[in-house]
Amino acid sequence: MNALEKKFAQTVAEHKGTIYTVCYMFSQDSDEVNDLFQEVLVNLWRGFENFGHRSDIRTWIYRISLNTCISADRKKRKSPVVPLSMDINLFENHSEDARQVDMLHERIARLKPFDRAIVLLWLEDLSYDEIGQIVGITAKNVSVRLFRIKEELKNMSNS
Repeated sequence: MNALEKKFAQTVAEHKGTIYTVCYMFSQDSDEVNDLFQEVLVNLWRGFENFGHRSDIRTWIYRISLNTCISADRKKRKSPVVPLSMDINLFENHSEDARQVDMLHERIARLKPFDRAIVLLWLEDLSYDEIGQIVGITAKNVSVRLFRIKEELKNMSNS
């Protein structure tokens, strides 16, 4: 393993939680999340050597992860796949908290990809400035969009 590969492996190890979080926001299917994760890794590797540290590495990883997942989401919506599933999930949690989290995740999944990305970054406790840098808008625009997104989430029905 050369020095670049070692640095890449170390960077991935340090930020794999971030990458998985982004992937999870675009799918709850574990196989699809793993596929998205792999696709993000490929895209990170393609750009890693040329990453010039013009921005924070975390910002760059978020941007690549979000762009990869948004692109995959668009492709998936153009050609929907019928999933095969069992009628019962033995690992399903039936607590009220779990139902609330599932409902929130389901509503977030119905947002447009760009809005979903903003919510994800906000839930990750990034500042409006950091979110703006990642998605390419001003901090003020992040604030306005988050307000509108929160209203949209409140007004969604459970179906």
